[in-house]
Amino acid sequence: MVQSANNLVLIGFMGVGKGQLARELVRQRPDLYALDTDDLIESFTNTKIKKIFENAGEKAFRALEQKTADWLAQNVQHAVISTGGGFYAVNNLRQIGTVIYLKADFEWIYRRITTAHNAKKKLKKRPLFQEYEKAKALYLSRQEGYEKSADIVIDMQNAPVEETARKLLQSVTLF
Repeated sequence: MVQSANNLVLIGFMGVGKGQLARELVRQRPDLYALDTDDLIESFTNTKIKKIFENAGEKAFRALEQKTADWLAQNVQHAVISTGGGFYAVNNLRQIGTVIYLKADFEWIYRRITTAHNAKKKLKKRPLFQEYEKAKALYLSRQEGYEKSADIVIDMQNAPVEETARKLLQSVTLF
């Protein structure tokens, strides 16, 4: 079994900036590499996330997340792993690495997604963010789970991503 404690696992609600922070962390620490669990699932299945939800449903998607978590725990070191919004619920999250919850208000996340230059694309790839009220209810239902799953909590609203990455790298011991 691979010892995965050297990974950083970014959790949080969809659209909070997990991928953006992962890319910045790798830019500042080129000895790390970035992985995205949704990209891995799409690669493993040769199917887009939206199609998995449409054709097999959310339960099947969550099973694929667990399979991906198992693979990460067994095979990955020295990575920054950005996860899907529900990935925090896998049963071996802490075996993958140090869990970092990226926290932000729902309205901030909503504005971030809907005002992005590629907003239509960002919304299209998030099947659970299609309806505002349902997305907000989902956000509220996950807050406690994110908090309980995290080793570290980072407020994404109050600092540029470069500064957030720098502070995070200063606060964790990787290798």
